[in-house]
Amino acid sequence: MSDQAVDPAAYPKARTCPFAPEPEYAKLRAEAPITKVPMAGGGTAWLVTRHDLVRQVLGDRRMSSDRRRPGFPQLSPGQRTVAGTITPSLIGMDAPEHTEARRAVLGEFTVRRIEAMRPRIQQIVDDCIDEMLAAPRPVDLVRALSLPVPSLVICELLGVPYADHDFFQERTSRILRKTTPAEERLAAVEEITAYLDELVTGKERELTDDLIGRQIRKQREAGEVDHDALVRMALLLLVAGHETTANMISLGTLALLENPDQLAEIVADPAKTLPAVEELLRYFTIVEAATSRTAMDDVEIGGALIRAGEGIVALGSSANRDPEVFDRPDELDIARNARGHVAFGFGPHQCLGQNLARLELQIVFDTLFRRLPGLRLDVAVDDLPFKSDANIYGIYEMPVTW
Repeated sequence: MSDQAVDPAAYPKARTCPFAPEPEYAKLRAEAPITKVPMAGGGTAWLVTRHDLVRQVLGDRRMSSDRRRPGFPQLSPGQRTVAGTITPSLIGMDAPEHTEARRAVLGEFTVRRIEAMRPRIQQIVDDCIDEMLAAPRPVDLVRALSLPVPSLVICELLGVPYADHDFFQERTSRILRKTTPAEERLAAVEEITAYLDELVTGKERELTDDLIGRQIRKQREAGEVDHDALVRMALLLLVAGHETTANMISLGTLALLENPDQLAEIVADPAKTLPAVEELLRYFTIVEAATSRTAMDDVEIGGALIRAGEGIVALGSSANRDPEVFDRPDELDIARNARGHVAFGFGPHQCLGQNLARLELQIVFDTLFRRLPGLRLDVAVDDLPFKSDANIYGIYEMPVTW
């Protein structure tokens, strides 16, 4: 299948500014906060752009996350083809199946368990910066720091050999790129799935002390191991666990370099780093795909009647720029209280790994700017290759020097 032409009026819209969502979203939020629009992958869906309505959609259990439903919003050509061949992981499940599956793994991501990982994450970040300091300049921050830190962390958490990171990173990139033909996207999913199937089989033979090994032990104690469910869970955590945080490391570093007064504040007072992380998450809102839904019943949202079977896109990037919730929403302000953002979603499907992402970002920003106080871009911002063609926004390459 060749790439399909996409209607330029379709949604979601590509960013025309690296630091802001498409301006048309603001107009819709003010004038038509819930409206039916054409989708880039074909068909139509309801686009929800206001903060309160986005939270209403994401918190309503009458909204299905199952990507196999006929009315599920198609964010890119061929999405339905791929979704129809894959048994859902957590992100595509509905209650009660989702509730049980999430509860089984939730203990791996508590604040206490994640905080216990701080020394190891600090070591990983320091090792990466040591290599940066020893390398010729300029250095690509994406390859040197943004990708290896979360990749190493999630590999160690799951028990996946980091030596194989190029294998799953290349295939993850294919899965997430909007322009990837459906058969290539499906092939990439199948290749990572086959890899993880073999990995889980090995851990079933010889238990390991990692997330997958602990899940196998827990399931055995309860009765029977659901091998396929473990593979699907590992796939979701592996792909989401490194790609999202990697992009936020690059974008967050860029935003702080472009706002040196605010960067100086967190360098002078590391207690300000966590609030800065929340603001950066709000400011960029890099994931839109995970907040699509299908109505299972007739539901009224914001005065609009959404019929059963119709798709909805709860647009987090617009919700996080809602001036009714965030004063001067288009400005980066690390002093604001941004905890009401929906960058991690909202409701029963709120991001499982958000505590881990926050900790990684905090450690990276504190360490990077302390050890490289003269860090700066080696190219103009306009020359950076932003991921406008991907379902998770970020930067492909970011040359820096100091």
